[in-house]
Amino acid sequence: MKELSFVRMRLIICVVLVVFISGCASTGVKDERDPIEGFNRTMYSFNQGMDKVLFNPIAKFYQLITPDFVERGISNIFNNIDDISIIANDILQLKIGQAYMDTARFLVNSTLGLAGFLDVSSQMGLEKHDEDFGQTLAVWGVGAGPYIVVPIFGSTTLRDSTSLIVDDMLLNPVSYLNNNDALKAGILTLNFIDIKADLLTTNDLINEAALDQYEFTKNAYFSRRESQINDGRLEPLPDF
Repeated sequence: MKELSFVRMRLIICVVLVVFISGCASTGVKDERDPIEGFNRTMYSFNQGMDKVLFNPIAKFYQLITPDFVERGISNIFNNIDDISIIANDILQLKIGQAYMDTARFLVNSTLGLAGFLDVSSQMGLEKHDEDFGQTLAVWGVGAGPYIVVPIFGSTTLRDSTSLIVDDMLLNPVSYLNNNDALKAGILTLNFIDIKADLLTTNDLINEAALDQYEFTKNAYFSRRESQINDGRLEPLPDF
């Protein structure tokens, strides 16, 4: 366990504690999915402020200095790493055929695709899937639980926050780079910046289209998770 990020683990534990404490004390809740709305709105504003003054400027500078093909290649590498946790969750959800496809995709991109820099698999017709441990728990019948806005990482639920531990840490090979914290930190930082760069256009659309950006983001999150859990089928999310 020493390879895991202590800071992120502590952050998640603190948020979970706040959920339980605030949930017990809350009354007159308007949205059953969001029993700690006051806390969440504060964290949402904090994240928006961090994006505005720090992360978005860094992401824009990253896009400015990085050639498009290099930026795509970096995104492809991290997508290739993500396929490891996707394969594990395929198996846990008994999607065996999909697991075979995702394994083939990972092997092809890791070899012919130069460690994933080139997405050769998509050109071969091997579709990329999107599975995580939160979806696995949903398939097993675990309810979403309360909506949480995590500092820095944004929207999640109590159930889906487990993905930060299982997918982003336990199933992420970067977590096991022993005795090289600088390299590990550099890779994780690059991954975060790359994600922020990909979200710049989405953030602009939300800022322009939504009167209540918090509500818009929350509802978009639940709609997206419903689609992911049901593999695109329009079915209701499990009860809490």
